[in-house]
Amino acid sequence: MEYAEDDYLMISGIQHFKFCRRQWALIHIEQQWEENAHTVTGELMHKKVHDPSLKEKRKDMIIARALPVASRKLGISGECDLVEFHKSEEGIQLHGHRGLYTIYPVEYKKGKPKLSEEDKLQLAAQTMCLEEMFCTEIPEGAIFYGETRRRETVAITEDLRDEVVRMFQEMHEYYRRQYTPKVRYSKACNACSLKEICLPKLGKTVSVKAYIEQSLKEENQ
Repeated sequence: MEYAEDDYLMISGIQHFKFCRRQWALIHIEQQWEENAHTVTGELMHKKVHDPSLKEKRKDMIIARALPVASRKLGISGECDLVEFHKSEEGIQLHGHRGLYTIYPVEYKKGKPKLSEEDKLQLAAQTMCLEEMFCTEIPEGAIFYGETRRRETVAITEDLRDEVVRMFQEMHEYYRRQYTPKVRYSKACNACSLKEICLPKLGKTVSVKAYIEQSLKEENQ
């Protein structure tokens, strides 16, 4: 099966979906978004790495920034923060360049490595797009974390690839149905930029009145 371009979903949405399916639906289906310190810092970091004036060629390596990518098989599109093309006898041909090159995607994140796999899934999705576009195989990439100032190598395993496929299939189904999941409150809700829109604690109260009374009580403590 292949998707039409009008049905493409954003690659970056897989991070929202892995964190919270409701958050993803609020942003990508209901078009709601709020900034917080975390999102602003992340946007500034990506703006720097996505500067189209920063193009480089270093000896046997070509660096492309903000490279548009897409996959008809997955029905997704987006941009890779940075893609390195390394000259190699085991690589592929690039239009306008002599020799053969292997492909190495690098995703930029503002914080530090996570125990969960949101960042790895996004990188894997980008890698799968690059593989489809360039008809090649890419075994690994890297995530650069702003807090540690270092790259973390990520093997693009079959498990990661399978989860990417499953998650985007589920996302396409939600989008087709225009379905927003119900609230499921957890501690992670406190760090969510949409908590004032989502009102996660409301899902745990008996009524709106009880929620308001509890909020007033917390403010007065």
